[in-house]
Amino acid sequence: MKNVTIGNDPKKAVINTQERLLDALLVRNVEVKMLCQGRGLCATCHVYVTKGAHCLTPMTDREKLTLSILTGAQPNSRLACQSHVLGDGVEVELPKGLYIESFSDIESLIGKRTPVPILHPVSGRVLIQENRIITRSAINELRDVDIDIKQLAVENAK
Repeated sequence: MKNVTIGNDPKKAVINTQERLLDALLVRNVEVKMLCQGRGLCATCHVYVTKGAHCLTPMTDREKLTLSILTGAQPNSRLACQSHVLGDGVEVELPKGLYIESFSDIESLIGKRTPVPILHPVSGRVLIQENRIITRSAINELRDVDIDIKQLAVENAK
């Protein structure tokens, strides 16, 4: 059994050796969208490994490719679905932001101020900055999100 610390949560996630970081997030009931169903195609399980990176499996080619297009990626970025835990002491932080799945997710928020950045689910780029009021004109620029998600679903079916 391996212990994984998620953010400032004092209670560690306990998972089996070789389980994914994603499993640790799920054990601690962290809301993860998993739009690609854990295949390393989207950014919705992106985490920052703040400690114990050497206790994880090396990056797969798929993970490297996905992280290369992720605008919020840093040197310590990993996809939780692709990172398997080999040793104790892994600590991760979650990116600040809310991933959206479709245009309709954001349309219901028109006129409200977003407390966190709203992020594109495939590229991870910031679509609407933190503390901005969501306007109809701002969300009209987001209509491509539905297309990206549909394309991701087609790739998943392969």
